[in-house]
Amino acid sequence: MKLIRTLLGRLSDSLFVSVPEKLELATELSNVPPLRLVSDKSMLSAPVDAATRRPTSHSISQADALDDAVRRSQAWFLSRQHASEGYWVAELEADTTLTAEYLLLRRFLDRVDSERERLAVRYLRAMQLPDGGWPIFYGGPSEISASVKAYFALKLSGIAADEPSMLRARDCILAMGGVVCTNVFTKITLALFEQYDWKGIPSMPPEIMLLPRRFYFSIYAISYWSRAVLIPLLVVFANQPVCRIPQEQGIDELYVALRSQIRYRNVPPFNKDQRWFTPHNFFVQLDRVLKLYDRMPLSWLREKALQKAATWMLEHLKGSGGLGAIYPAMANSIVALRCLGYQVDDPLVRKALHEIESLEVHDTVSIGDQRVEVLHLQPCHSPIWDTALLMNALIETGMPQDHPSLQKGGAYLVSRQAKTVGDWKFSSPAAEPGGWYFQFENEFYPDVDDSAVVLMALSKVRMAQTTELQESIQRGTNWVLAMQGSDGGWGAYDKDNNRIVFNYIPFADHHALLDPSTSDLTGRCLEMLAALGYDQTHPAVAPALRFLKREQETDGSWYGRWGVNYIYGTWSVLAGLRAIGVDLSEPYIRRAVAWLESKQNPDGGWGETCHSYGDDPAWSGKGDSTPSQTAWAIMGLMSAGMTDAFSVARGVQYLLRHQIKDGSWEEVRHTGTGFPRVFYLRYHWYCQYFPLWALAMYRNLRTRGKMRADELRPQILASGCHRADR
Repeated sequence: MKLIRTLLGRLSDSLFVSVPEKLELATELSNVPPLRLVSDKSMLSAPVDAATRRPTSHSISQADALDDAVRRSQAWFLSRQHASEGYWVAELEADTTLTAEYLLLRRFLDRVDSERERLAVRYLRAMQLPDGGWPIFYGGPSEISASVKAYFALKLSGIAADEPSMLRARDCILAMGGVVCTNVFTKITLALFEQYDWKGIPSMPPEIMLLPRRFYFSIYAISYWSRAVLIPLLVVFANQPVCRIPQEQGIDELYVALRSQIRYRNVPPFNKDQRWFTPHNFFVQLDRVLKLYDRMPLSWLREKALQKAATWMLEHLKGSGGLGAIYPAMANSIVALRCLGYQVDDPLVRKALHEIESLEVHDTVSIGDQRVEVLHLQPCHSPIWDTALLMNALIETGMPQDHPSLQKGGAYLVSRQAKTVGDWKFSSPAAEPGGWYFQFENEFYPDVDDSAVVLMALSKVRMAQTTELQESIQRGTNWVLAMQGSDGGWGAYDKDNNRIVFNYIPFADHHALLDPSTSDLTGRCLEMLAALGYDQTHPAVAPALRFLKREQETDGSWYGRWGVNYIYGTWSVLAGLRAIGVDLSEPYIRRAVAWLESKQNPDGGWGETCHSYGDDPAWSGKGDSTPSQTAWAIMGLMSAGMTDAFSVARGVQYLLRHQIKDGSWEEVRHTGTGFPRVFYLRYHWYCQYFPLWALAMYRNLRTRGKMRADELRPQILASGCHRADR
């Protein structure tokens, strides 16, 4: 075995020879595709034909190929920075659900735009699977809720139910159990059009707004996204508005049994567990009590609760990004405003609708032999996340710390630091504003993940406004540290948001009401602390290490809450452990290395499908290779001291082979996670900056034995300028 490892190591050495210590920044751009403006903010490149992929050349050394790949990727990114504001941003793609909901929302408001509708219908039809349904991730099977929404949106938009594609859709939906098997949010949408009975939807009385903030079932005991989505729905539930449509536009044909024969207590989410007493059965019984109260509520109490919900919603609508800066909350806020008596032409409603319209993506798709224009909706924008991750990658490539592009990006990030007290104050009263959010504007809801990555990026750049930069970093660090949970880990938006019992209530059939500590965020925070000059003596580190050891899976991997899935989680943790100085020979780290290497595909890459969030462990770390997941695996292995491993060399070769002439990579799969099992994301630039980061890291470790981040860390430690008090 030792002989085999030695031979593999020598083979790996032969693949890459020494390269010059400094990378000269490319000054010429190579065949950059034209830019498209999306909602006047997102910049997307035109589709690139696979034929433009760079052919493998045997006339240059592998080291030259690596240098060339990094230079072209740099040039690709530098041409896409926002000229005046300095940020980078790409599309954040979900599935067809949001586009279908958008068509239904405009119908509900009687604000149908024929051109928008035509393009959105074309998109929905293009995304239909051969079996008639619609998936929630690329390569996935038809999903009942997505399929029902798409079918209903198409039918309301004038597509006849007897068209072959609609007949296929109906058969597929019925085979999956019909409308009663959809999730709660789909049933709420259908109830707005009288296509589902309100009594089949879990009760959420607005009186919960009156519960004390520290009460166990307080509205602040659930996650930010649940709060932003639910509070407008409390107003909607109390009013039960209806948009009446012609009977022939309804979807009775999607019910397996006649609607009049449905016993809602026997269908999801009210069907009971077989055991007599379970948390789910308890909440089902409680729902029946709440429904009795809803028939005759205390009028003064109901009015007070609705007023409080309305006040909360109006207060959180003040920003420019919409309620919560995520589509579901933004759409619910418009319906709630209508319930409160606001007319469609009211400035507040118009503002909210305009914020949703900014999420439109005008693109093209292939239908037959043609590419046609379509419209679909993204859930939100991601400029902070894209900018911060890319800046870290560019710095690793050797770009000067004071490069104009990095200075512009850094200035943009500093300008977007949250200065307002948000909902996080209730879980962490000692914290002061200082985090960063994900979107263009979401002042009430900064998150730990974005904040950690921003702080890593800002610690590595040199800017003229040195004092302002240092103060920004210190505020941000204090905020992140204050958000560490009592279990030693970090969640995304709140501290200790982990009351698991909430996932048993009928309303939570998506099992995503909470925001507990996760391994990927905890690893990221350790990496952030190291970037700021801290080591294992910092008081936050020991609890975090204990948390990560508890959370490790038996096979050696870590679960990835915010990226697909175990490859993402394992990379995030290993990067943090290495940065903070953990002994890489520890058995639990070697188990993680063994797991990563065991998941490498025959083509040299790594991939993992969204199926890995299901109950079958066989899907863990398994899937077609993708550039982003290959980059995560390579960086994870290198973080664990495996730079000279043959597996890493093969992974690097995979990235080099699949780079396109213009310096980019292609990836169609969803490798980001919104809510496991329910909602997945395709970050269009995950396949760009992560491969660049991995290639640059590999080159630095092979030629100098250090990452660029390693070289900068002693400077930061010596200056002490970025350190913040605990």
